[in-house]
Amino acid sequence: MSTFRVRDICDRLNHNPVQTQTGRMGSGQVPKGWGKMHTVLDLRGSIPESLYITDGRWHDSNFLDVHEPYKRAVYTMDKAYVDFEALYRKQRNETYFVTRPKDTMRFEVVETNNNINDMVGIVSDRAIRLTITAKKYPEDLRMVMFHDAVNDEVISFITNNMELGPLVIANIYRNRWVIETFFKWSKGNLTIKSLWGYSESAVKIHSWVAISYYLLLAWVKAALRSPLTITEVAKVIEGHILSKADLKTILDVLEPLTQNQDVNELEFKF
Repeated sequence: MSTFRVRDICDRLNHNPVQTQTGRMGSGQVPKGWGKMHTVLDLRGSIPESLYITDGRWHDSNFLDVHEPYKRAVYTMDKAYVDFEALYRKQRNETYFVTRPKDTMRFEVVETNNNINDMVGIVSDRAIRLTITAKKYPEDLRMVMFHDAVNDEVISFITNNMELGPLVIANIYRNRWVIETFFKWSKGNLTIKSLWGYSESAVKIHSWVAISYYLLLAWVKAALRSPLTITEVAKVIEGHILSKADLKTILDVLEPLTQNQDVNELEFKF
């Protein structure tokens, strides 16, 4: 039986920006949404595995040129990352991907799997071959079509993994909601109200320090098995910044500080 490690690739600093509310870069202002944070999230533990910060002009698919994937890992990403030359390099590296096809993708059907279970939403499972872009990706791909009963729509997925079942392929992509949760968390907690410096390097350093700070908080929360949210852990520590009490003592509470809170915060696992 094959074992795969599932990871998600996404960028969100463009949509959930490093909030540079004040500051200058050269003679101009540093705008909101200045950059993108391309993130690889390990879905086994909902923890960022790697981050790559770029300016907003950098196209998403360029990340595949600099990212070094693990062999036999499955990477899921949205269609903005579809670059068949880069995806073919992943194929040759024995790395798998699950993504959505762009509307302009042209292909022909090579083989159809008729042994599917339409009771779970699988519409079709086919081997396909690109036509116009065949030189960029000369091998066969797999297209799984899934009926989303909630929204009553048919969604197509493409992958180079021919081993996993069609429902597993659909569920891998559907589980990308985890990274949306991560970016909602980062947007709410990584707002930078003032900058230490206004060069590109200074903005990146400030961003990395903020991200590292919250990852340390997540580690403390997990290590102490605290019921507090990461935000609450931060507030408690800030309130005891001059105290000599150890972390276990000040975080030794039985329940979250905020009752009946409607907070969808990441659960970090180590």
